[in-house]
Amino acid sequence: MKRKIIEIDEDKCNGCGLCVPNCHEGALQIIDNKARLISDLFCDGLGNCLGHCPQGAIEIIEREAKPYDEKKVMEKIVKQGMNTVKAHLQHMKDHNEHEFLEQALDFLKNKGIDNPLEEENNNEKVKMENNNEAEKCNSTENKEQGNKPCGCPGMAMKDFNNNQESQKSDETGKRIAQLRQWPVQLHLVPINAPYFQGKDILLSADCVAYALADFHKDYLKGKSLAIACPKLDSEQGIYVEKLTALIDQTKINTLTVMIMEVPCCGGLLQIAKTAVDKAKRKIPVKAIIVGVQGNIIKEEWV
Repeated sequence: MKRKIIEIDEDKCNGCGLCVPNCHEGALQIIDNKARLISDLFCDGLGNCLGHCPQGAIEIIEREAKPYDEKKVMEKIVKQGMNTVKAHLQHMKDHNEHEFLEQALDFLKNKGIDNPLEEENNNEKVKMENNNEAEKCNSTENKEQGNKPCGCPGMAMKDFNNNQESQKSDETGKRIAQLRQWPVQLHLVPINAPYFQGKDILLSADCVAYALADFHKDYLKGKSLAIACPKLDSEQGIYVEKLTALIDQTKINTLTVMIMEVPCCGGLLQIAKTAVDKAKRKIPVKAIIVGVQGNIIKEEWV
């Protein structure tokens, strides 16, 4: 039978991550700075990720396909490195595909390759019993509460209660808010607003202000603000158009893009870069990557 499936040109892919949140099946991840199809099994071939690749690195191909063969998939996966192997195994485990996971582990054992999911004994197979936490995360009750299913690295749970520095902190007095406008959501901000005319603009991912304690004092002060989420906001083309208009029509001075360290957040920086490339005016763009515990991982002009 013939089957449609996506194919990624690694030479063209720049690892921006725009395709990841648009693959609802979770078949794509950013690994080693490249988009990877971590499992043929979960790619529906509909190409929802196709229109979100600014580099044109993804295409739909149609080929003769036999019934799913985990051994053939593993032969392809292992060539992409152990990080991709681990992601593939974890993906099947999260989707409770125990039979295929067993076949994959047999393949690794026969090839003399360690199982990357094992923490204590690399030669022992991963236990196939259901993981209670995974069941809870993917349960009907969890979905009814509005929570997302497991799988996306940006949604992995982390507990920072052991952060000694935050517990030592004893701030006194009130901070002064540096927000000087409304609205702030990129969909809602008017292009011709006077607080954008010739100003320095801060384009921030939604989560940044919650992770970064000194967001107002160190980064928002003296700037006009726009916020957006590349994972949850589906109409990203509108963002590109609005930013292009802010550069050409409103003549903003500089653009600072603040994103979180999780892979899907990188799409916001790519949106900004696309807008700058489309704009007739050229402006300086700074990228700031914030860690989930509020540390600055990277800050540079791009």
